[in-house]
Amino acid sequence: MTPVNTKSRIKIFSTKSGVNVIQSPIKAQILSILKEGGKSGSQIVSSTHRSKSTISAHLQDLEDAGIIDWVIDPEDRRKKIYFINSRFLGDVSPEKIIEDELDQCLEDQILESDDPLKFFRFMFRAIRVSLMDEGINIDPILHSAGCKVGKTFYKKLQNPDINKFIGNIGEFWENNQLGRIEIKSFDPIIIQAYDCFECEDLPQVGKPACAFDSGVLEAFFSKYYQEQVEVEEVKCYAQGDDYCQFLVKTKN
Repeated sequence: MTPVNTKSRIKIFSTKSGVNVIQSPIKAQILSILKEGGKSGSQIVSSTHRSKSTISAHLQDLEDAGIIDWVIDPEDRRKKIYFINSRFLGDVSPEKIIEDELDQCLEDQILESDDPLKFFRFMFRAIRVSLMDEGINIDPILHSAGCKVGKTFYKKLQNPDINKFIGNIGEFWENNQLGRIEIKSFDPIIIQAYDCFECEDLPQVGKPACAFDSGVLEAFFSKYYQEQVEVEEVKCYAQGDDYCQFLVKTKN
């Protein structure tokens, strides 16, 4: 499989005025920098190795589009701190990411079973694979959907005892045929998932693909700790691993 040139990807953002598409590589680079947190104009110039006038023009375009905004630097009121003021929806690549023979792989799976649930799982995969085949990445949308599911079901699973809480998550995972999870560490919390419904049958795309699962777990543990946590998928079937592994990052 040919690696996708991420610099050529077209990024899509949701703003207050609607969806905005970013095709400029320089603007995409600026947004990648701001994704890590607010930055001053001089910091962006330094990171991009572009001229101040070039960066200023692109920052103004992004501000006019409602994608970024700024505040006065509290440590130096002569400077502005820029930050992303919109929601990243995904990106599109002009190159195909997967191979056409995946269609046959998915078809073989669904024809072997009369289980309605497998049909809907197949439908989910087919939609995602079709988008991937066109170079469209919807991971941010899947992550957002996972967060909504996690917030909805947290009340059913909550327990002040972390062992019982994670045990409830495990039962939830298996009862809904999402796969099977095991806890590998409590400090930090590391969760391994097997038979993952989201990615086990996807092609190897060289990067983690469980954006929905990550969103569900992020919502669960953010609710549990009563603070925003980050869930990073460090291993995945879709990048050639034998299981999916999630690292729960807390502030403490």
